[in-house]
Amino acid sequence: MTVALLISTYNWPEALDLVLKSVQYQSVMPDEILVADDGSSGTTLELIEKYKGSGLPIRHFWQEDRGFRKSAILNKAIAASTSDYIIQVDGDCILHRNYVEDHKFNARKGNFLFGSRVNIKETAIEHVLPEQKINFSFFSSEVSRRTRNIRIPFLSTLYKETGELSKKVRGCNLSYWRRDFIAINGYNENMTGWGKEDSEMVVRLLNYGIKGRRLRYAGIVYHIWHIEKSRERELINTGIQAEAIANKITRCEKGIDQYLSINQE
Repeated sequence: MTVALLISTYNWPEALDLVLKSVQYQSVMPDEILVADDGSSGTTLELIEKYKGSGLPIRHFWQEDRGFRKSAILNKAIAASTSDYIIQVDGDCILHRNYVEDHKFNARKGNFLFGSRVNIKETAIEHVLPEQKINFSFFSSEVSRRTRNIRIPFLSTLYKETGELSKKVRGCNLSYWRRDFIAINGYNENMTGWGKEDSEMVVRLLNYGIKGRRLRYAGIVYHIWHIEKSRERELINTGIQAEAIANKITRCEKGIDQYLSINQE
């Protein structure tokens, strides 16, 4: 199978720099890297061009900055992808060197995977970013929730699939089959602003019959601390998700289909 690494970003090139640097050292490389850019300035473009020049198979998808429209740019990037399987991460999450390998190894038909994240402490940001640090051991003083930084691939295979929505689902560590994503019409673009866009999409995957499997002791990412985004739309988005749960909705109205040609579906 072919694999795309999907990275969402917005105006934080210092963090994206570390993410892309960590991609260079992956034990298994993705077939394509999709940078879904929700309206960043030219500095981010210059950074991406630098990594393109280094040989990374990057495709950059950009849309005008009109507020938080992560759902739209993710749909646009996946619509243009040629890969079978999508591995998703945020542009503020450094990848463990086995991140792509772990998601690819654990991919199963009829499943999606969701992993957690190791948190880089606020106090560590002042040297992690300028020093471009991308490797963190279990004993690293920069991280918290360090039990999440234990990689034991055999143990990760013991986690069973579930048809229930887990509170541990995060868009920063998620993977799924592109075919399944298209079947539910991708991300719901009626969800603007931060909050619930990832879990609402997962709810529809579950309603469609795709079960989730937790990726533990594998698929590790390191989240770079930052000030939280505005939550002014969270209540509205929570309502949209609640409707999807209550009515067992599988397909959103405004989704990826508007960017697909017939032969891509």
